[in-house]
Amino acid sequence: RDDHVIARGNESAVHAGLVFQNYALFPHMSVAENVAFGLKMRGVAEDERQKRVANALELVRLGHLGERNPRQLSGGQQQRVALARALVIEPEVLLLDEPFGALDKQLRDHMRVELRVLQQQLGISTVFVTHDQEEAMSMSDRICVMAEGNIRQIGSPSDIYERPQNRFVADFMGRSNLLDASLRGSENGHTMVDVGELVLRSSQQGGPSSGDAVVMIRPERIVMQRAGGGNRTVNGTVESAVYLGSVMHYEVALSSGQTLQVTSQIEADYARQHFDKDEPVEILIPPEAVYILTEA
Repeated sequence: RDDHVIARGNESAVHAGLVFQNYALFPHMSVAENVAFGLKMRGVAEDERQKRVANALELVRLGHLGERNPRQLSGGQQQRVALARALVIEPEVLLLDEPFGALDKQLRDHMRVELRVLQQQLGISTVFVTHDQEEAMSMSDRICVMAEGNIRQIGSPSDIYERPQNRFVADFMGRSNLLDASLRGSENGHTMVDVGELVLRSSQQGGPSSGDAVVMIRPERIVMQRAGGGNRTVNGTVESAVYLGSVMHYEVALSSGQTLQVTSQIEADYARQHFDKDEPVEILIPPEAVYILTEA
């Protein structure tokens, strides 16, 4: 069955709708019959079932396909049927177990926008399980990052990405440069950070200011320019340059011995912004880009 009950001690049960990764549609039933299955098992009268099924299919924009067989639908349409089947029972909580895992990227991107709009429209508390970091950040009000059954951090998408508490979360949620460092006190409101021979400054407030630490620098926060720039830059050489459409992703070997990932947004003047392999460059790491992790 697609409707489940969550026990809460002596409190009244919470009815939940569940959407599976593999759709789990009954192949011998029509689309409308699949959506009506949970209502039928609950003993809802036929007239009421038909009305609620029609509303649910209209909600997911499949009102014209009620008589189709699931095999006649695309992957995205089948996933919408599974969602309608979960919503038609009017659940208090919606549980989604990697519901877009079987879809290609373009369709997955489209479906997550649709689902987010629908969830906000209905106001149903939703638990969404995914291994896709971008999917988690784009669809969530709060994210719980777990590893080996343990919670590593809970917070808003911006908290998780901008202020990770530990190395696992920083590495798991998007690209990041994670560097072992030594902190040597404050100077002019900045924490001084030694990363080997590289000296950085961090404007982070409330974090540690001395001892060994791990610092995170997101690739998009680094400024890269051609050799011969200004002050507080570090010399390096481009080791690789990968064109990704809207961005360029570089790996840069610094003269201090570190290798950094750098992501640059591609705008109108592509030629001016593009750096070739083996090209000498200068790196600027602003203090606000240097984040000191509070846990290992």
